[in-house]
Amino acid sequence: MVRLWFKKRPFSKVKDSKQRVPRGLWVKCENCKEMVYKEEVERNLKVCPKCNYHFRISAKERIELLVDKGSFKERDASISPKDPLKFKDSKRYMDRLKEAQRKTGMKDAVICGTASIGGYPVELVVFEFGFLGGSMGSVVGEKVTRAVERACESGTPLIIVSSSGGARMQESILSLVQMGKTCAALARLSEAKVPYISVLTDPTTGGVSASFALLGDVVISEPKALIGFAGPRVIEQTIRQQLPQGFQRAEFLMEHGFVDMVVDRKVLRETLRRLLSLFENGRRAWAL
Repeated sequence: MVRLWFKKRPFSKVKDSKQRVPRGLWVKCENCKEMVYKEEVERNLKVCPKCNYHFRISAKERIELLVDKGSFKERDASISPKDPLKFKDSKRYMDRLKEAQRKTGMKDAVICGTASIGGYPVELVVFEFGFLGGSMGSVVGEKVTRAVERACESGTPLIIVSSSGGARMQESILSLVQMGKTCAALARLSEAKVPYISVLTDPTTGGVSASFALLGDVVISEPKALIGFAGPRVIEQTIRQQLPQGFQRAEFLMEHGFVDMVVDRKVLRETLRRLLSLFENGRRAWAL
């Protein structure tokens, strides 16, 4: 009787018939959770083509999107943040600053400068959320205040594009002081009858929303932007009540009078141009 011994052969490697998709070609929409072709999102100004969700964009991308080509001239670029409190939590504050500066190529969370939109001159302030969540410290407050003062002196309309988690906790009371400082400057701008347009993007919260972000003569928001002071979860835990659907989103705030217009990114530049033309025509009529 012949006994046959069978040896187990290792499974041969089966080649995957499907082509692997290279990384970075697809992005997941945070709103509809669909996988969207990245190049299509880029062509659509970083707006989801399926649900119109507006992805966050950098301050430099925002400036390129809004202003006339080659018109932007940065101001106060040399101002750098300090660490007077020698703050340290899980990491030293100065280490966090250096990391944010390396990642964004900026010294702090705002870019300020002069530009033109549709031929109309403006003082422009744009927040960079990628720099410590666009938080407002002493440098941010100083740069915003200087931009307001330049607008006041020249009579040039002011536009601030906000994207911030609020005051910067690592600077403690020094960051909270910036709320009053910027608001006082805006009061002088209002007395001088110089227009101020505030553009809110996702998110605009904390000390920024509680100060200059909601003080515009015209307050514009991108669709579905989160706008408020404390987050919805914190509010629910505090009052122990269910919040209304869409609470603290741009559309909800427009219904309740906190926001004047909700404008898609693709028409934001044209909307600003039209508003600036109305302000200019009104100024001329007032002068007559």
